[in-house]
Order: sequence, then structure tokens, then C-alpha cells
Amino acid sequence: MIGRIAGVILHRAMDHVLIDVRGVGYIVHVSQRTAASLPPVGEACALYTDLLVREDLLQLFGFPTLLEKEWHRLLTTVQGVGAKASMAILGTLGAEGVGRAIALGDASAVKAAPGVGPKLAQRVVHELKDKAPAVMALGGALSVDTSGMDDVIERAPAPRKTSAPKPQPSASASATAEALSALINLGYGQGEAAAAVAEAAGADEGATTPALIRASLKLLAPKG
Repeated sequence: MIGRIAGVILHRAMDHVLIDVRGVGYIVHVSQRTAASLPPVGEACALYTDLLVREDLLQLFGFPTLLEKEWHRLLTTVQGVGAKASMAILGTLGAEGVGRAIALGDASAVKAAPGVGPKLAQRVVHELKDKAPAVMALGGALSVDTSGMDDVIERAPAPRKTSAPKPQPSASASATAEALSALINLGYGQGEAAAAVAEAAGADEGATTPALIRASLKLLAPKG
């Protein structure tokens, strides 16, 4: 199993990237969102990967964080959701957006992905809603580290201008994970806590952990 690719970008496209790893070029399929975030040709790149194996096909799919890779793994467990549909959903919503949509039971958000119909979107939400809190709790701390890649870059034949900066964890994902953990520690159920945090995060995507906790507690407060 190839779990991570780190090297120099030789070619970029809307749905894949060619990465040189010490003279070997790997085609890695990515979502449009991930493709847009990658550095230019000739610079360092690192992605977590999932290998799809079929009798007549081997395909690598790449993700900037383990959180997104985990959502891809879960999405493809839903009947009717193949790798292409999963990448479309992640490309449309992002890892945090997928978590919010599923936690809130928002099938319409999932349906916004190209090629995903209403029945499939509803199935995704229904089958993964109970699993959303655990995945959301992974947070944004799990990101690819490109430090120590100078040797990889020097050996690669592609031109190099500057080394790629180290990707930073997603602040929103980290805050979501921390707020969710705090609510669960306060005694709230995983499902209701995840839904409240998802709604609060959707209302203010840049909210800090304390702000998310306060907003979530207001949503969870008994309506009198």
C-alpha cells in the first residue's frame, strides 16, 4: 500500500498531478479543490494517498490531510459512491464541509457535488451520520509535513525555484475537533454535539475553539 507521496511536481491538471519521486513519476488523482491548492510545477509536494486496486486498474488518489483521506475512505463505503463521486463531494465541500453536511443531515449540500443525485446524497447522509463525530474529532492537526524534502528536490530533474512551504493544519478543523471533544466531555452525546458544532462552524467558519464551544452550547440549550 502506498500511503504517502512526496516529491516534485512535473505536471498539474484539474483532476490529477504528476509527482517525480527520485526519478519515478506517479500520477495522483486529486479533487479540484486540492489541485488548486498545490504549488507550481517544479516545487515540492506531499500528499497522503489511497491506492485503488482492480483487476485492470491501479489508481492513486491524493489528499492534503489524513482527515480528508478518512472521509474518502468512509464515503466510498456507501453503496453507489465510487472514488470519482467521493472526489467530487470532497472537491465541492472540503473535508470540514463534508463533516458539517453529514452531521447536520444536510443532503442538499452533498447533492451539490457534480454527478451526485438526491437519492445518493440522502444515502450518504443516512449511512455516515453516526460516524461523523468520530471523523470530525480527528481535526486538522493531521497534515502532510514537507520538511526534510531538500534531498528529494535536489535529486529530481524538474527545475526548482523555491521549496514549497510546510502546509499548516486547518484552523477550522482543529477548532471543530477541540469544541466537539469539549462538548462530549461535558456529557453531551456525540451525535447532538457534532450537529451543534457543525451548525456553529457553518455560521462562522473562522471561529476559535472557545467561540465554537459557546455557540454550540447556545444551540444545545433547552428551548423554553
